[in-house]
Parts: sequence; structure tokens; C-alpha cells
Amino acid sequence: MQFGIFTVSDITTDPTTGRTPSEAERIRAVVAIAKKAEEVGLDVFALGEHHNPPFFSSSPTTTLAYLAAQTSTLQLSTSTTLITTNDPVKIAEDYAMLQHLAGGRVDLMLGRGNTGPVYPWFGQDIRNGIPLAVENYALLRRLWTEEVVDWSGRFRTPLQGFTSTPRPLDGVPPFVWHGSIRSPQIAEQAAYYGDGFFSNHIFWPKEHTQRMVEFYRSRFEHHGHGSADQAIVGLGGQVFVRRNSQDAVAEFRPYFDNAPVYGHGPSLEDFSRETPLTVGSPQQVIERTLGFRD
Repeated sequence: MQFGIFTVSDITTDPTTGRTPSEAERIRAVVAIAKKAEEVGLDVFALGEHHNPPFFSSSPTTTLAYLAAQTSTLQLSTSTTLITTNDPVKIAEDYAMLQHLAGGRVDLMLGRGNTGPVYPWFGQDIRNGIPLAVENYALLRRLWTEEVVDWSGRFRTPLQGFTSTPRPLDGVPPFVWHGSIRSPQIAEQAAYYGDGFFSNHIFWPKEHTQRMVEFYRSRFEHHGHGSADQAIVGLGGQVFVRRNSQDAVAEFRPYFDNAPVYGHGPSLEDFSRETPLTVGSPQQVIERTLGFRD
């Protein structure tokens, strides 16, 4: 098992103080968090992609390349790269370059994002989200595994005799995760190719996540990549930790009660019971997080 931190690059007003950090502050903070993650022995740091406020990470490869130069053991990933609105040719080029600069310490998590307007901004239709994800990834794989690609499809201009450069480091493309919250089609895609499946159950009950993971594992085995228990699963969650659990709850509750993504709904206790949110001591966080495997 590997453990790490991911961020979607949000710039959120603190509901307890009313203060909103600047873009510059958040970018510096992300760099500091990633370096701290390596310092304390975590395995992975992942950064999202958005093209609208209140997010800052429109170019994750730029930030991750900088982090590659600042770290030596940390596995760098995305959370997620938009397979639907990015050109797969550019993804192939950018992440192979990042892979070289990072000495191979690069994963790639693909997703459709959570911002509907991004589709027309990049000339696409949100109603084609799943077909775009399927077609674009099929092309991306060919660009990384074949030296010369002839290709035609529904969503981009054809390619004739095209070679993506640089080639993947040592001929091995970055490991790919397919990220989804609720779409079995994406779990099927991950299983079909024998890739990893990242079930971001951050706001969902464990029963939903269990169904998605079991479906992915069964299809992974069906497609001949190994036994179901060999399928590679990632899970998302969130924690707030202090030395004493009472201090963690007392400090986090005012934030939870008023935060845009949490507040004015279920209580902290109900939300913690029904989702992966864990607020407490280090030991409580460890036990709950390890329990996600079951």
C-alpha cells in the first residue's frame, strides 16, 4: 500500500475567519506540502487540473516538474488530468517530458473533472464525456506504445505517420489511473486496459465505493490481467488531525459547519460516519484509513 496527499488546487475562503488566500500563497503552500509529504515519508503527491476560479492549477505539469527538482523519492501524480478536454497528443508529450525530468517518478490519473463549462471552453460537448474519455485514452496509449501512429476518430483531426516526442522513459509509459466517483464505464475502461482504478469516494458512503471496486476487480480478472485481488485500487479521503481527538473536533467543527462543501447539511458526526472524513488523533486516522482496505 502507498499513502499520499492529493489536492484539487482550490482557493477556499476560511469560513471561520473570512480570509481568502491569494493564488501566490496557495501555490507556495502546495509546494511546501509536497516537500513535507516526502520529508515525513509519504509516498505520493498528486495535483489536480482546473481552468477556472476558485482553482489555480491549470498546468499541473509545470508545478510537478518544479516539485520533481525539489524532491528525490516522492511519486508525482495528477488528480486528475482532464482526458476529455485535453488533446491526447499534448498529454502524451507533456507527461513523457515530465517523466524524463522526474526520473520516472510520475503517474497519471485521468478523469472528466467536475466543471461542466470546461467542455465548451475547449471545443467539446459535455454530453460526450464518456465517449471522449474512451477515445482519447485509446489514442494516448497508442502514442506511448507505438513509434509511428496512423489514427482517425470522432473527436480530433486524423494523424498520419505521427511520432510523439519525447518517447516514454526507457520505453515504459507512466502508470495510469482512471479516476471516477460514480461511473462504471470508467471502472470498465481501467479494467479493460489493466490500469489502476481510483475511486474518489470523498463524499460517498463506503457501500457505493465497494460496489464500484468489486465491479472493477471482477472486470480486471475477466479481461485476463490477473486475479481480481491483483487489480490496483486507489481511494480518496480527507482527514483533520491533532494530537488529541477532542482538540481536532473542536477546531474543525466551526470550519465544517460553515464550509461551502460541508456546511449546512449533515452534522460532523453523521458526515464522518457516512463518508471517509476522519477528524481525530493520529491513531484514529491510521485505524480508519487502514480500514478502507477492507
